Amino acid sequence: MVSMESKNNVTEFILRGLTQDKTIAKVCVSLFLVFYATIILGNLLIIITIKTSEQLDSPMYFFWSYLSFVDISYSTVTAPKLIYDLLVEKKTISFVGCIAQMFVGHFIGCTEIFLLTVMAYDRCIAICKPLHYTNTVNKHVCGCLVAASWVGGFVHSLVQTLLAVQLPFCGPNEIDHYFCDAHPLVKLACTDTYIIGVSVAANSGVVSLSCFVVLVVSYGVILVSLRTRSSEGRLKAFYTCTSHITVVGLFFGPCIFIYMRPSTTTSADKMVSVFYTIITPMLNPFIYTFRNEEVKNAMKKLWSRKVKRSEK
Repeated sequence: MVSMESKNNVTEFILRGLTQDKTIAKVCVSLFLVFYATIILGNLLIIITIKTSEQLDSPMYFFWSYLSFVDISYSTVTAPKLIYDLLVEKKTISFVGCIAQMFVGHFIGCTEIFLLTVMAYDRCIAICKPLHYTNTVNKHVCGCLVAASWVGGFVHSLVQTLLAVQLPFCGPNEIDHYFCDAHPLVKLACTDTYIIGVSVAANSGVVSLSCFVVLVVSYGVILVSLRTRSSEGRLKAFYTCTSHITVVGLFFGPCIFIYMRPSTTTSADKMVSVFYTIITPMLNPFIYTFRNEEVKNAMKKLWSRKVKRSEK
């Protein structure tokens, strides 16, 4: 990275941020502080509840706890910098800092995509083959699937970053975004970026499309399987799957809009990015706990234990 920096005239980038209006910026600071605090507290509560409850020891909750950790990490890549930049006049980020933010953002974001796909596979096995579920999705398999999600995210991010760092930046250094991402960086390069742009889009597109196909097939199999179940069984499976489908839609929709297209930027990109980097991680704990009585009861027990300790 350092050698790449020395080959370019650009040593730092200027982020245009979310808004140039100071009044709107002040409102956004308050909103995003609340959003980020909600993300941290909500997802930490989920992690602590799952880790301390003996009842929540199924693979579904194991994956969910990792999803909460990923949500905290993903929002942390962009939210603190966004909040800080809304308070200052000049929003800058170093060349190395920009590349690092892009790498970590794609690493964690892609890991979340793979993890959501793994969770869909888990639900598919649990609903379609309940008798084989505990043997098929055991602790070893769960650990391997989570590890594979992290490795997949790392490989994807490494490719995206290597494609971006080989570009020469010799003039314009203003990024029309609130964080460093592949498409805005490619747009600033002072060379023909057609092949690189297509490669960047293809890398993200293959990941998004392949995972989306797996998700659609998984839920298609689940829907076919539910036709033979009792109304009570169908209802329970429906509530479980609805939560996951909602989270998948909230995350995959914006990601597909941003990344499954040629390397171009639009005026809507920043608002769409806010949705999948901040809003979705904030909503996930509420979506998953809304109809989940097991988690609600575990939270109540956790709270009652805390109250008893404080009374002593």
